[in-house]
Amino acid sequence: MKISLGSDHAGFGYKEKVKELLTSLGHEVKDFGTFSEEPVDYPLFIRPAAEAVARGECERGIVFGGSGNGEAMVANKVHGVRCALCSARETSGDVKRHVGSGGSPEPPRAIAVNRPYQRNRSAQTPTRNTALTNALL
Repeated sequence: MKISLGSDHAGFGYKEKVKELLTSLGHEVKDFGTFSEEPVDYPLFIRPAAEAVARGECERGIVFGGSGNGEAMVANKVHGVRCALCSARETSGDVKRHVGSGGSPEPPRAIAVNRPYQRNRSAQTPTRNTALTNALL
């Protein structure tokens, strides 16, 4: 699967880890940036990632940010893209099954991910990588 990635500076580190994971799983990744932790105007990176999905250049997209909310809003402004904020395995599965215009079961074509929490990393708490992988595959 070809997947577009876009990020603001807060999501940069996590985007890099997810890019490595996706590549190791055999996916092709198109990275639209940002390419450092320097503060940026995130729509400049999120919109191109979403547009690549809308044009059919990528099958899915993942956008990253501090909360993921702004990134989801920017991606959702692109015609043909439905972007949902996923932060847990259960959420990503629900989004995959239920998000769509008019209640159709089509999965979203982009997913917004907030950066992972650094606390509460117990065995019962799924990691963001697990939730993300579940949402994509």
